[in-house]
Amino acid sequence: MTAKIIDGKQVSSDIRAEIHGKVASLALKGIKPGLGVILVGEDPASVSYVTGKEKACAENGIASFEYRLPAGISEAELLSCVEKFNADRRVNGILVQLPLPSHIDEQKVIAAIRPDKDVDGFTPINIGKMVLGEDCFVPCTPQGVLELIRRSGVETKGANTVIVGRSNIVGRPLMILMSSKAVNATVTVCHTATTNLAAYCRNADILIACAGKPGMIKAEMIKPGACVIDVGVNRVPDSDSKRGYRLKGDVDYEAAKEVAGWITPVPGGVGPMTITMLLANTVKAASN
Repeated sequence: MTAKIIDGKQVSSDIRAEIHGKVASLALKGIKPGLGVILVGEDPASVSYVTGKEKACAENGIASFEYRLPAGISEAELLSCVEKFNADRRVNGILVQLPLPSHIDEQKVIAAIRPDKDVDGFTPINIGKMVLGEDCFVPCTPQGVLELIRRSGVETKGANTVIVGRSNIVGRPLMILMSSKAVNATVTVCHTATTNLAAYCRNADILIACAGKPGMIKAEMIKPGACVIDVGVNRVPDSDSKRGYRLKGDVDYEAAKEVAGWITPVPGGVGPMTITMLLANTVKAASN
């Protein structure tokens, strides 16, 4: 049995077509969604990601505004930029690219974002609303994972779901979302202190790997026919690549696809969904 490949690029394209329609409807009302992005420093991965977001905004009729700040900027100066975006009526959504330099308190910066402009879904208010099941901005990568599962026709009601990883950005939000009444899965979260990880994984109808460890999920850890979502994007050395590295997920993909029922590739699975969900949240913010 070979798994059905969940094509994140295609699902992302479908959602962006829906976003186009919503942007066109807003334009008839004289509204143009706007995203404000703050990038601190010149980390190559962060620069690439922000550039991709700005390109996606332009392609989907969303205005983009940015502050590209030096790594040595003070916390007070960064907070001032957040406040400027908070007050700017052209900016419906604000994204502060993480991680931030060590001398800046990330949680303080995130908390400074107006909740109604928090399109990353990271402020305490939006996290709290998500826990309570209220309407809110949901973190983009977990939201993208849910869309991939839903649009692939995978049954979630009562499904044993194992999440490997407990980060505040992916693992923990997924735990809340997958156990919500709307999804109705039974959720287990595994982490570095979990003993006999393989046993938990083999019991999963839906297995979500988001630990950031390349190839840690082996084929023998997967229940035959399970839905496997690989959130991991890890750079591993590759002398044959012009860049000197290649991207590898947390799942041993080639072997796993012969066991799983559904599986996401890396790249081309969850990755394209993150920016698309950011666009969707920005349009939602403009619509409110």
